Amino acid sequence: MSWVSDAAFAEDQPFGPQTLPYGVVAEGVAVRVGDSALPLRGLALGPRLSGLVEGDSLNPLLAAGRPAWSELRARLREIVNSASAPRGASLVPIASAVLPFQVGDYVDFYSSRHHAENVGRMFRPDGDPLTPNWTHLPIGYHGRAGTVYVSGTDVTRPSGQRRSSDGPVFGPSERLDIEAEVGFVCGGPVASRLSTSRAPEHVFGVALVNDWSARDIQAWEYQPLGPFLAKSFATSIAAWITPLEAFSVARVSPPPFDHQLQDYLKADQPWGLDINIEVTLNDTVVARPPFRTMSWTFAQQLAHMTVNGATVRPGDLFASGTVSGPLRDERGSFLELSWGGKEPFLLKDGSTRSFLEDGDTVTLTATAPGEGGSVVGLAEVVGTIRSA
Repeated sequence: MSWVSDAAFAEDQPFGPQTLPYGVVAEGVAVRVGDSALPLRGLALGPRLSGLVEGDSLNPLLAAGRPAWSELRARLREIVNSASAPRGASLVPIASAVLPFQVGDYVDFYSSRHHAENVGRMFRPDGDPLTPNWTHLPIGYHGRAGTVYVSGTDVTRPSGQRRSSDGPVFGPSERLDIEAEVGFVCGGPVASRLSTSRAPEHVFGVALVNDWSARDIQAWEYQPLGPFLAKSFATSIAAWITPLEAFSVARVSPPPFDHQLQDYLKADQPWGLDINIEVTLNDTVVARPPFRTMSWTFAQQLAHMTVNGATVRPGDLFASGTVSGPLRDERGSFLELSWGGKEPFLLKDGSTRSFLEDGDTVTLTATAPGEGGSVVGLAEVVGTIRSA
């Protein structure tokens, strides 16, 4: 029996010993154990490992690379599963509003075929819902690292130009939306031109992401260069990063394409992940997007991102793009759930929504299958909309 006295620290709970996500609390770098946190400063980890977690950021640990990550995770599993608390161990509340690492570059992808086809059907009803390049490469764009915020940070409604019958008008977005996504936190030595087999060595962990989107601003500005003000105002990420190693049982093969991929995108291992996401608006669960349906894996995304010589560095973040499945209640954006505002959806209080109203709170949660029938958790992402 473990010395950890937290009822939520069990293998049938999301944050049991099979998960151990990393974050930062007032006492410094910590791992989450159930509904508590175990600060790592002062634990008997050995001089090499202790130096990686003495500060108030995950960046030194991110830079250390896979061998150190594996060694530390193994040591922490020994500590939390031991019968008695080791010297220096104490549990503290997890309540924290600290971004656990300094974000370097941020890239957002567009890798759900169901999402891309839904958007294509809405915006190009008389044409092919997919653009010709979509099945040949992971489409993405470079986002703004400076507006990646930790879960719990309020989101101010953005302003910008919108299309009207009389030309462009300026003001607050009237079609503010979410994008339920899965993010990947990078680490290891600076590298470029990664193969799909090498890419996982540069992914430290996985976190839920809500990439807020102003659809009306985007519709006016995105042609021909793509997202700008409609996406750069806020991206929310979980406060706890679940190690990639925790997902060993959750690995699945992505849906196949009906043609050969370029050699650099071919994979010799399955790196899709069986993650089940839940989207809650206020107190109503409005969608359950399945990440296993994504067409492009994180290994392919990272291989594509670096194939031209671009580097990946510790602290870089890239996200999957909106996660949507084939069913209506599996759509990971309100644009899709309301079909562009034409089909508002009902909440428990009797109100309806097409897009976000001021005061609305969105919560993303997720789990994946773990070892021995356990459940691996991804920490929640919460954001409340404040008026412009």
